[in-house]
Amino acid sequence: MSTQPWAAEPQNRPGRLGVGVIGAGKVGAVLGAALRNAGHAVTGVHAVSEASRSRAESLLPEVPVLEIPEILRRSEMVLLAVPDDVLPDLVSGLAEAGHFQTGHLVVHTSGAHGVSVLDPVRASGAIPLAIHPAMSFTGLTLDLARLQDCMFGVTADPIVLPVAQALVVEMGGEPAVIAEADRGTYHAALAHASNHLVTLTAQAAQILASIGVEQTDRMLSPLLNASLENALANGDGALTGPVARGDVGTVRRHLQVLAAEGIPADVGQAYRAMATATAQRALARGALSEASVAELLDLLGR
Repeated sequence: MSTQPWAAEPQNRPGRLGVGVIGAGKVGAVLGAALRNAGHAVTGVHAVSEASRSRAESLLPEVPVLEIPEILRRSEMVLLAVPDDVLPDLVSGLAEAGHFQTGHLVVHTSGAHGVSVLDPVRASGAIPLAIHPAMSFTGLTLDLARLQDCMFGVTADPIVLPVAQALVVEMGGEPAVIAEADRGTYHAALAHASNHLVTLTAQAAQILASIGVEQTDRMLSPLLNASLENALANGDGALTGPVARGDVGTVRRHLQVLAAEGIPADVGQAYRAMATATAQRALARGALSEASVAELLDLLGR
């Protein structure tokens, strides 16, 4: 029988914490459930909306819904899973009110912020950590399985960085250390990839639906999945299609049909922006001549 502490049942492992969850949105509820599955005790959850309360009841059954000061009083670690723009005022307000305690682990899940946003908690002896899952959440139990393949952007003071990394590993993820100064760049990259992929996919489905295609998901799924896999494996080497080939006539036709009545203006705008970026990247890697790119950019800029 193994004598390693991590071989024990989760609830019997050393260093189990009382964890309070502030924000029962899709991220907070799921990460709270993941920490509980790792053997930590969720002491309370703060949920305001009906949707948040329902999510907390589903993912964190029997965990009491409490006010924030009471959660902090009961907990050794607090998980702040609130919107990026809400976080600074929440932290400063709680710190000014004296709710943080010496030794508190204060963890936020914002991708846009590092630990400097938690500086107000240091005066009370609390320990700030930034742990951001690089994943899109549904707020359902299936997210717990997805965490097993998820990387987390982790930022912390060097002396407590192993604590942040251990929490990520316990939840089934893989930590990637992001420097404080790089958090904005890190978050911009993830938002650009994830959010704009959703917009792009929704626009393509809308175009197909406008010509009577009923199962747009089935038509797009093999294409998008293959494109994503190729792009992740080969980067710009996966570029294909009329822009990457310099087919000006085809691109002109695309612009004409996307300008037709019934096609939202944002679709054509997005096509022009992405086609311009694609042409420039094709030129940079030597896949297109300067003359071909100049002709494309002239057409796209009209």
